[in-house]
Amino acid sequence: MAWYKKNETPAKIPPTKALWQVCPRCGSYVPKDEWKKNNAICPTCNYHGRLGARQRIAQLADEGSFKEVFREVSYSDHLDFHDASGAYKAKIDSVIAKSGETESVVIGTATMGGIPVMLGVMDFSFMGGSLGTGTGERIARACEQAIAERRPLVLCSASGGARMHEGILSLMQMAKTSAAVGRVKEAGLPYISVLTDPTTGGVSASFAMLGDINVTEPKALIGFAGRRVIENTIHQKLPPDFQSAEYLKTHGFIDKIVERKDLKPFIVKMLGYFGFAA
Repeated sequence: MAWYKKNETPAKIPPTKALWQVCPRCGSYVPKDEWKKNNAICPTCNYHGRLGARQRIAQLADEGSFKEVFREVSYSDHLDFHDASGAYKAKIDSVIAKSGETESVVIGTATMGGIPVMLGVMDFSFMGGSLGTGTGERIARACEQAIAERRPLVLCSASGGARMHEGILSLMQMAKTSAAVGRVKEAGLPYISVLTDPTTGGVSASFAMLGDINVTEPKALIGFAGRRVIENTIHQKLPPDFQSAEYLKTHGFIDKIVERKDLKPFIVKMLGYFGFAA
């Protein structure tokens, strides 16, 4: 006879994601406030987590100095593109509404260590940081403004490549942005390229690798095609660290690997070598 009955109520435990950030590399559980305080860097394995454009701008630009420009420049759906998941326009409009951004790169004027710069930061959470017509137009305009105002150009890349929803006009942005960066150099202005995790596809094959100084963070994924695509093409096994920042540094593609906390001072120092000071 069941003379005792215990009322069972589910424990009110917040979901794991509400309390902890799980490191994608080593699997360590880091309290979210500690993860945020540590600039999204794992204290166990030094994994540098991905940052949104606004977060990185806050870390690089002097406080209160960033003034956004070209926000009105956005995507173009000239193909009226549809695939199995629906319309491109509906998909990107949803991303815009959710993120508050209007393209995969945020451009503005700012100062870094008191030095006026033209700063652009890509956001991987916006359509995988893809290079679309709006992205390319913003970067081209940033180059033009940098020349007009005699500002060094600093671009932070984070991208999966060209935005194929926009077809050949997306691929054209590779040449467009490369030519725009070339004009900055012809004007005698430095271009510092910061390649963050990940920088791949058409972005790595264009403006991201054209810096006077190419700098990246530890363990960042940088490359063109994916590992499996390359291995299936050449029928060879690639090294374990292939396409890592360290591999690229060893083979001469990257000038410097810099910890996130040291990135702003490093860029300011480089600008000083180019003759720019506060």
